[in-house]
Amino acid sequence: MKAKSAKIVIPVLVFSIIMVSLSANAADAQSIPEWVKNNALWYGQGLISEIEFLDAIKFLIENDILIVEMQEPQPVIKHASVIIPNGNSEISKAGFYSPLNLQIQVGTTVSWVNEDSVLHNVQSLDEKGKVVDWFNSPPLDTGDVYEFTFEEPGVYHYYCSFHPWRVGTVTVE
Repeated sequence: MKAKSAKIVIPVLVFSIIMVSLSANAADAQSIPEWVKNNALWYGQGLISEIEFLDAIKFLIENDILIVEMQEPQPVIKHASVIIPNGNSEISKAGFYSPLNLQIQVGTTVSWVNEDSVLHNVQSLDEKGKVVDWFNSPPLDTGDVYEFTFEEPGVYHYYCSFHPWRVGTVTVE
């Protein structure tokens, strides 16, 4: 089943590339030999081999009928935020970090934003609940932001040392 799907997907993909390239480069249909125009169809119907199909694509590229522009991959900017909401300092209120458990990919920069009216901080904890020197913010006043980029996969726990009942987790995959 996979081989049959691949047999259909490859011609459709190549045909799409050809069509986009042709319209983008304003090539007229008369410049493409008739046998090349039908190659995707013939390949999909099993009338020509994969080698013959790929030879036709090679012909298009070598004769500048199909122009394939190589582009450098664009870096993916990975960013996520954790909000320290207003009222988070009061033990009787349902204060929390939002989100409580942030799930991110390696290389993501996380920003903790203090939207509360009092100071908070972010202190990283080891598996035993002791503060460790992974990511630790200074005191964050209202509107202050602390950022840290996670370069290793793992589960990272943190809390606010001013309000130790407020805890959070960052899971890095």
